Amino acid sequence: MDFSELAEWQKRAADWARAYHDSLRDRPVRPALAPGDFLAKIDGPVPESPEPVETIFDDFTRLVPDAMTHWQHPRFFAYFPANAAPASMLAEQLANAISAQAMLWQTAPAANEMEELVIRWLRDAMGLPDDFTGTIHDSATTATFSAVTTMRELALGHEGITKGLSGAPTLRIYASAQTHSSVDKAVRLSGIGQDNLVKVPTIPNHPTWSMDPDALDRLIRDDIAAGMKPAGVVLCVGGTSIGACDDIAACIAVAHAHGLTVHVDAAWAGSAMICEEFRTLWAGIEAADSIIFNPHKWLGAQFDCAVQFLRDPAPQIGAMGLRPEYLRTQGADEIVNYNEWTLPLGRRFRALKLWFLLRSEGLSGLRTRIRNHVAWANESARAIAALPGFEITTPPILSLFTFRYRDDEKTALLLERVNRDGRIYLTQTHHDGHFVIRVSVGQYSCTREDVTMIAEVLGDLTRDL
Repeated sequence: MDFSELAEWQKRAADWARAYHDSLRDRPVRPALAPGDFLAKIDGPVPESPEPVETIFDDFTRLVPDAMTHWQHPRFFAYFPANAAPASMLAEQLANAISAQAMLWQTAPAANEMEELVIRWLRDAMGLPDDFTGTIHDSATTATFSAVTTMRELALGHEGITKGLSGAPTLRIYASAQTHSSVDKAVRLSGIGQDNLVKVPTIPNHPTWSMDPDALDRLIRDDIAAGMKPAGVVLCVGGTSIGACDDIAACIAVAHAHGLTVHVDAAWAGSAMICEEFRTLWAGIEAADSIIFNPHKWLGAQFDCAVQFLRDPAPQIGAMGLRPEYLRTQGADEIVNYNEWTLPLGRRFRALKLWFLLRSEGLSGLRTRIRNHVAWANESARAIAALPGFEITTPPILSLFTFRYRDDEKTALLLERVNRDGRIYLTQTHHDGHFVIRVSVGQYSCTREDVTMIAEVLGDLTRDL
């Protein structure tokens, strides 16, 4: 295949994509496959001779879609959404055509300067102060790793990156028990160590399961008294399990009183902050040092696209940056090169899909979609609560809530039935020692009718349970 054939195949791919999205409601959300089933259909030796693209494309359409969980399905209510607005898909096609390696300003000037613009647009849309800047990562995990590594270096006077951690004081990172496992991974891989991630208890009966700021203060003081060195605090807004939100203002006040940097993980819920009425969930955010949210979850910029806002990027650049001679731009040593703000040197042109998305949808369109999802989730929770044997275990925070059916055993059995049935897709978590089912409303193309189907399916599948 060469470039003379590319246009024809791109058109065929576009036609297939349209038909695929048109057919999603008629497909089960998750395929009925066992591990290894798909590999058995495609297994074989590496091709020695070229095959016609026609054959490859036909094999794709025949085999791949039916072996995929359909993340763009309008009744995908599992995990968190991974939305891909049509404008974002178009931008990705164009970025793929250019195929730039946007590691430096000089290797992709438009990508570099567009990143600066879309970060500013998002900062303003979310009501953050003008002194925040930021960058685009692949995922929240990378951003949190960068933030935790920065905490480590600030605590060690930026000697960890040169001398290593041998002989260094024992560092401590504090996070709510409701934070995502990416925080655990960041603490592990930064060399601080899993045992030095302190999970702070939440406030009993708190409406959003916030970290207890008094407990945070006490744990920090205890660690100092024991000869350890506190390094930073990670807070959450919209935790993955039940949507927990820390009391940002109170917890930051404690952290800053001890001179600790604060990173806020708002990977999912951050998108909702373009709607002013939801900002009470992160009141006090203007005092944070670092914030992560994923436009590739709820906003519509397809995966991968995670935005980290930074009050002052200098400490993170000091921790993550490296500029050998071959990566310098002659005559422009002070130019921003975003690879120095994160782990990978290589960078995709991610700003383009945000530029297309924000212009094509406008904030008004994005706000309407998010507000609808929140309203529909609340309506769905009420409908489920009215079904015999059901209990809402955590009420909606934005568009996420959890429920159980009678007991843990029947709840687990019900979840299996739901996902075998295929009309909707749900996932589980544990809360207060019980197995519960999560509902996360947020698919780009879902409608109120798609969301009302959740209670309908649950009612159908529990008639003989």
